[in-house]
Amino acid sequence: MTVQARGLHAQVLHRLGPAITAGEYPPGSVLRTDELAQSLGVSRSVMREAVRVLESMQLVASRRRVGVTVRPVEEWNVYDPQVIRWRLAGADRPRQLRSLTVLRSAVEPVAAGLAARHASAEQCAELTRCALGMVATSRGQRLEEYLVHDVGFHRVILTASGNEMFAPLGDVVAEVLTGRTRHEVMFEDPDPAAVTLHVKVAEAVREGDAEEAERLTREITTGALRELDVLAP
Repeated sequence: MTVQARGLHAQVLHRLGPAITAGEYPPGSVLRTDELAQSLGVSRSVMREAVRVLESMQLVASRRRVGVTVRPVEEWNVYDPQVIRWRLAGADRPRQLRSLTVLRSAVEPVAAGLAARHASAEQCAELTRCALGMVATSRGQRLEEYLVHDVGFHRVILTASGNEMFAPLGDVVAEVLTGRTRHEVMFEDPDPAAVTLHVKVAEAVREGDAEEAERLTREITTGALRELDVLAP
């Protein structure tokens, strides 16, 4: 695919993906791809490639003599980072944020406990580096810089757990944290108590205290849910 074709393909995805996840094309809707290609000013081949990507996300299904149909929400790949991004950009953002934060609260404390048992010296050092980076950028409305360290911290926790099912959730958590920041579902500066908890989690993991690492991480995720009660009720 040429650079130009990739650009057009991305444009089609960024038009159709958010429209589908926002309900502009309700489940059962048939997408008239020829008409869409014409209205978006792209070729049929570009449109077909975009549809293939939407199929891989399980947002649509292509059937002979029926066409491209929007699938029920229950069938979507809701763990796909791009699907999460599109849903967080829509009107259903508060519910989506809450759903994803509840997922975090179920997984991350357990992952932190496992990380305390299995993390390598390198992973402990990286976790500490991310926690200290969060401290350094937690004042002065530096949320984008803070986000980099926050995402890194939680990726390390999930990877260091040693559980192959937890590690891929790093992309999901990254989208949640990014969505909170980019859509201003954050205070101007992070909660100092939450920042301190991250430092303590890093210490507990480094010391191999699984019970304490799990308890502290549960406090972090509970606090994130409380923030949503205030910022995205």
